[in-house]
Amino acid sequence: MKKQLLIIVVVLLILLGKGSLFVVAEGEQAIVTQFGKPVGAVKYAGLHIKTPLVQDVRRFDRKILKWDGDPNQIPTKDKRYIWVDTTARWRIVNPLLFYTTVATQQGAQSRLDDILDSVVRDAVSSQLLVELVRGKDYKAPEGTVEVLDFEGQRITTENLAGREEILASILAEARKNIPEYGIELIDVQIKRINYVEQVRLRVYDRMISERKKVASQFRSEGEGEKANILGQMQKELKRIESDAYRESVQIRGRADAEAAAIYAAAYNKDADFYAFLRTLESYRKAIKENARLVISTDSEFYRYLQNPR
Repeated sequence: MKKQLLIIVVVLLILLGKGSLFVVAEGEQAIVTQFGKPVGAVKYAGLHIKTPLVQDVRRFDRKILKWDGDPNQIPTKDKRYIWVDTTARWRIVNPLLFYTTVATQQGAQSRLDDILDSVVRDAVSSQLLVELVRGKDYKAPEGTVEVLDFEGQRITTENLAGREEILASILAEARKNIPEYGIELIDVQIKRINYVEQVRLRVYDRMISERKKVASQFRSEGEGEKANILGQMQKELKRIESDAYRESVQIRGRADAEAAAIYAAAYNKDADFYAFLRTLESYRKAIKENARLVISTDSEFYRYLQNPR
């Protein structure tokens, strides 16, 4: 009987000892609750002690956690309706306060939804679209000054806030209400900005129209340049043909003159022979087959036939 009682006592001691120890892993933190109420916090990894059967342990992450909000349709200060997709990074710095206010990570995500969505909406609606998409270090092309017209006011690029400045103001505003939940908000970023569907379609149509206008201008300039090149080519061709024709006429004239001089020199050596040769050529040209030539017998045309000597 004593042996059985001793075994029972040992087992109870083992169970009680096991129930009084708990391990907090790396990247975790915990709180100890007694009958559902928090009584202590453990922020570091290792082996820790609690009261068995009475106390319980709730564990939370120590690592940086991610928050992704739902894309929201928000109008900007210049009445441009855009979709804004925001993300943030946060962590639990006070697990005891975290447990008493939001209890779970899902509860914290819900509070962050309310806080960040409101802050982002206020920030976006109070800024121009160009300020949300440009960095503060943006500079206009050299030699140009960009001026925006907004509600009758002319605003230069130097007077615009940058995206980094807007995000910093969002982070600072959101951090004002975050500590009361035992949370540290590390960073807030805008992942994506896009026009709403109707505006996006109009923007696409305007972009297509502008590209077509530019293409039409390029085609018009190209046609003008083409006409200019063709005109210059035709002018050059005419000049070359004119020069070539003038040179050919000059060459032909010189050749004819030289031939005439050669003929003249040759014929001047025997004028009678030249007259006889020309007369024979005229016979060949004048007397054709099936043709008749009616002249008197004493005509000079037949003088060599009448008097061969």
